[in-house]
Amino acid sequence: MKRNLAEFFGTFWLVLGGCGSAVLAAGVPDVGIGYAGVALAFGLTVLTGAYGLGHISGAHFNPAVTFGLWAGGRFKAKDILPYVISQILGAILAATVLYVVVVSSGMEIGSFAANGYGELSPNGYSLTAGIITEFVMTFMFLLVILGATDERAPKGFAGLAIGLALTLIHLISIPVTNTSVNPARSISQALFVGGTYITQLWMFILVPVVAAMCAGVVYRFFKAEVSK
Repeated sequence: MKRNLAEFFGTFWLVLGGCGSAVLAAGVPDVGIGYAGVALAFGLTVLTGAYGLGHISGAHFNPAVTFGLWAGGRFKAKDILPYVISQILGAILAATVLYVVVVSSGMEIGSFAANGYGELSPNGYSLTAGIITEFVMTFMFLLVILGATDERAPKGFAGLAIGLALTLIHLISIPVTNTSVNPARSISQALFVGGTYITQLWMFILVPVVAAMCAGVVYRFFKAEVSK
């Protein structure tokens, strides 16, 4: 239960900090933080969450990470469902907080930092572009996570490496899909926006999970080669 609660609060923090910065701060005239600020906010939530809660749950905060670590031989199959449920619920609670903050002030939620492709892409990128981007970004994210948390890696720096990797990922891919690489984050925002964002949600669930599992398999191969 403690591990699941840590995943709940860690994912809550990620969505509140990352999506909250996009919804509340990115577009403020003259002083808004823009894409770079949102990218940094996502990275900071993972970095702080990893150091604050990583010793309890491993700081996945993302169903794709959970599946990727399982594929990489670093997580038990029986713990996948409780982790994923905790992550999704934490993300939905964060989206609820953001929704209340926005609508209580009489404002429209707009796209609510939801993920999309085609007409819902921030810059009109196609489904194919979205799939490629989400796959590559998630794949590389998992390689960084698996490598930074390897027992042979320098100790104490995993959170920093992972947080900076997520920042870089957002700097690259916000214009394409608004950056998912995290099904829980995508689900939470789409639920409040509805419409086509819901019908496009399949891509932001399926592609990150598949990419993460592919990265897990590749890292197992790397580790096996090094161990010989």
